[in-house]
Amino acid sequence: MRADAQRSLDALLQAAKDVFAVEGVDAPIRTIANKAGVGLGTVYRHFPQRSDLIAAVFRREIDDCADAAIDLAQRHEPFEALRLWMQRFSAFFATKRGLAGALHSGEPAYSALPGHFEARLRPALQELLASASATGRIRSDIAADELLGAIARLSMSENDDPAQAQRMVALLADGLLL
Repeated sequence: MRADAQRSLDALLQAAKDVFAVEGVDAPIRTIANKAGVGLGTVYRHFPQRSDLIAAVFRREIDDCADAAIDLAQRHEPFEALRLWMQRFSAFFATKRGLAGALHSGEPAYSALPGHFEARLRPALQELLASASATGRIRSDIAADELLGAIARLSMSENDDPAQAQRMVALLADGLLL
């Protein structure tokens, strides 16, 4: 892909992420195109169906979250990297307003997303857990799946307050300490 085309695609995905976070996944495509600084034709050339755009935003968010684990592990001691990544993973859910319903709609564009989620996020968390556990600072009996589920549930709480979810995830991280 040419550099200018990649910039347009990146701007489009970022705009869609931002608009979806505020207005939900049913936001007008024109709003997303305007925010990205591209025409409607560019949106539909890349994403013929709304579901294609939603899936691409979700896939990029999964990849960004998984890549954050590597970056955090390189810049912080193991428990701090784990704690910060747990907060990052919690924020991942805060930007998915309305996405759960779309993902469970049976739309074929979403069929590969659960596998992508598992393939990218579980190993990222497993590595952070293993590193933190090796220091002897946290419990060693925590499975990545359990922790992913706990963070997701805390982050999708009924009160829809991302700050409250972040506080609950911080308490969860502290609960891992020995």
